[in-house]
Amino acid sequence: MKKSFRIWIYSLVIIGVFLMQASSCKKSDDNQGGETSNGTVKDIDGNVYPTVTIGTQVWMAENLKTTKYRDGSQIPNVTVNNLWDILITGAYCNYNNDAALGTKYGKLYNWYAMHDCRNIAPVGWHVASDADWTTLENYVSANLGNSGSEAKALASKTDWASSKGEGAIGNDLTKNNSSGFTALPGGGRYYNGSFYYISEFGYWWSSIEGDTDYVGHRALVYNDFFMSSYYEDKSSGYSVRCVRD
Repeated sequence: MKKSFRIWIYSLVIIGVFLMQASSCKKSDDNQGGETSNGTVKDIDGNVYPTVTIGTQVWMAENLKTTKYRDGSQIPNVTVNNLWDILITGAYCNYNNDAALGTKYGKLYNWYAMHDCRNIAPVGWHVASDADWTTLENYVSANLGNSGSEAKALASKTDWASSKGEGAIGNDLTKNNSSGFTALPGGGRYYNGSFYYISEFGYWWSSIEGDTDYVGHRALVYNDFFMSSYYEDKSSGYSVRCVRD
């Protein structure tokens, strides 16, 4: 009983903090991060990401890892499942709440963090929109190189589960990543807070909104040969890729 009461009080405090943060949106971008002189981009935390030119677009070649919005505001790291489930403001986590996995695969963000007006992308960059993903897919599909399928051309050469399917990501990883996009299978987090499918799936938010509860995202699967598009609950936790403005 006492434990339940403490969780209830903690939930109220956390929600109050989130609501105060959400009300502090600023129009200005006085901030840090952005393009560097050597073909990389740096976020406000100082994480440096390689970039890759694919067709007419310049993408980060890694998933986002920032723990702050562009104005320096902290994005809450929510580890408790039943708190993640009730969020209506931005949050991030590491897969399985393991910092080493967050460093390797990038953070998992809910939709509210991705869509917050304080912006999680570095200066001069933005979270990939549905149109950005479509442009990427169309270009890569027409320029497969030696990868042989859209999914393989986007997926990294490491960490994906094995598959026997011809043209699937997990079938001969040496042929992956002809595009340089280097997509890793970082898994995701359900709206109920549980983690799932690391090494088998990669999920990335897009900025298309289906309705008040659901929003679009892209997915790569170890045993598939194309990138899928789905709608999912805004409280899910997915990776983020950014594109140069």
